[in-house]
Amino acid sequence: MDFFLDSGAFSAFTKGVEINIIEYCNFIKEHLDIITHYAVLDVIGSAEETLKNQKIMEAEGLCPVPCFHYGEDYSYLSYYIDNYDYIALGGMVPVHTNDLIPWLDTVFSKYICDGKGFPKCKTHGFGLTTTNLMMRYPWYSVDSTSWVMTGRFGAIFMPRRKNEKWNWLTTPHKINVSLRSPDIKTGHYMGMNDDEKQIVNKWLDEIGLCMGKSEYDEQNKEIIIEEGVGNIYQLRDKANIIYFRELEKHFKKYPWPFKLKHSGGLF
Repeated sequence: MDFFLDSGAFSAFTKGVEINIIEYCNFIKEHLDIITHYAVLDVIGSAEETLKNQKIMEAEGLCPVPCFHYGEDYSYLSYYIDNYDYIALGGMVPVHTNDLIPWLDTVFSKYICDGKGFPKCKTHGFGLTTTNLMMRYPWYSVDSTSWVMTGRFGAIFMPRRKNEKWNWLTTPHKINVSLRSPDIKTGHYMGMNDDEKQIVNKWLDEIGLCMGKSEYDEQNKEIIIEEGVGNIYQLRDKANIIYFRELEKHFKKYPWPFKLKHSGGLF
């Protein structure tokens, strides 16, 4: 199994915490036997400092995956593409998809991909699991915590249903299933009609899981009658892992050519 180590720079940035680069390097060295790839300790908001950290880590004998962020000068991206065979794109989490698509179109069509549309280097997408964005561009890898955070907040991902088949080429359903959820009106399993519940149950049955059953005593303490995604968060995690693993099977085989589609115009 391959492991890609994220530096945690984005989380540190949002929490106002500083990561010591030498300690990060030492951690990598101590675990090189299990780490396949590891990211540079990037500096959110400073392409220059990120490149500086790249050089510091290389001076330590390491080979980190460099990172180019949304909004940075494209000269840094060109440098990384020319000098590395595996790069990462970051800073995309807070950016709305409507703004992200034109940026990614430019990044892939003008820089990452050659004249025939094939990627000149492997590209990792940090914090990216939006289905249409994953399928629109020839990523080598992507990551996100959405699968686990979704489970922790009581929901699971599942594919949409079309013509009696699962439709993997569109945005998935996010179904609230927690039996302790305070709101059963907004996308919750308990608020669905029988036909909708049947589709959810069909998906759960196919992946070897169930909704589960619970009762509550006078003190509102939960008594689990049957374990399922509705009352065990680890099973929601499992359901979401299975969803993304199945989704992966429907991607085009890497590498594939990206062709920017233009609309409008006379010709």
